[in-house]
Amino acid sequence: MPEGDTVLQTATRLHEALAGQVLTRSDLRVPRFATADLSGRTVLDVTARGKHLLTRIEGGLTLHSHLRMDGAWRVYAPDERWRGGPGHQIRAILANAEHTAVGYRLPVLELLRTSEEDRAVGHLGPDLLGPDWDPGPALDRLLAAPERPLGEALLDQRNLAGIGNVYKCELCFLARVTPWLPVGALPDGALPRLVTLAERLLNANRDRPTRTTTITSELRTPPGLPSAAPAPSSPAATPAPARPPARPRAPQPVRVQERLYVYGRARRPCLRCGTPIRLADQDDRPTYWCPRCQSGPTP
Repeated sequence: MPEGDTVLQTATRLHEALAGQVLTRSDLRVPRFATADLSGRTVLDVTARGKHLLTRIEGGLTLHSHLRMDGAWRVYAPDERWRGGPGHQIRAILANAEHTAVGYRLPVLELLRTSEEDRAVGHLGPDLLGPDWDPGPALDRLLAAPERPLGEALLDQRNLAGIGNVYKCELCFLARVTPWLPVGALPDGALPRLVTLAERLLNANRDRPTRTTTITSELRTPPGLPSAAPAPSSPAATPAPARPPARPRAPQPVRVQERLYVYGRARRPCLRCGTPIRLADQDDRPTYWCPRCQSGPTP
C-alpha cells in the first residue's frame, strides 16, 4: 500500500531514470491532457511531497500524480517487457533513450504550471520525510480538533503528510491506544512522542524494500503455569499437599518474525501478549488493534 516511505522510493526511482534526460515519448492517457506532448523537454527532477509525486519538466511544467490505494509507477529498460498490469490500466508513459516510466492505475494525473504546484499540494501538513520537517505545526494541527479520533487525525494529510492506513494502525499500537481514542484524551506527552515516532518509522523504512515496524525481539509474558493437581479420585485418597501460590513470571524475550505488529494480522496472536488481533472499519478503512495492549474506545 503506497504511503510516504514507498512514495519517496518511487520518486527516487523515477528521478534516477528521468532527471536530466530529454523525453523522447510522452503519453498522458487522461482525457483532459491526452493531447499534451512533452517530447523534446528535459525532466528536471522528481520529488515526493507526502503521498504526492511531482515530476518537474523543462518549460515550467509539473506532472502531478497520486497513487492512492493501488496506483504504481514502473521503470523499464528499452527492450524490457512491461509487467505492471494490462494495457488499459496505463495512464502515463514518459520515455527517454535509456528508460521508460509507465504509470498504472493513477487516480490523479494532471499537468500544471510549476509555479502553481500549491494547487495540488499546498493543503498538506508538514512532510514527515521532507527536508523541512517540523513537528511543531503538525502537533498544532492535530490538537486543533481534540475530539477527533486519533486514527482519523493521523490519516488527514492536512495535519501531517505521509501516514497511510498501515502506519496509522502500527503507530496506535505502539502508543498503546486504540485508533478511536480522541486526540485530546491521549495521556500528557503522548502525542509529541507519537509524532516523533512516526517520523522515525517512516525514515527507517525510506530505503527498505519491505516495510518493517517491529523489532527483532519483544518481551512477552509466557503462558501460565500448569494447573493444580487434579482432585483425588475417591474420598479415601490422600489429598495432595497444597502448592504455594505461583509467583508471576517475568516477561521473556521472544524472537519476532513478523514485520508488522497488527496490520493485516486479524485473529492472529498479538506479538506482545498473544491476544487475537481484532479488525473493524474506521472511516471505511480496515483497522487493526490489540484489545489487551491498546486502551480506549472501540466499535
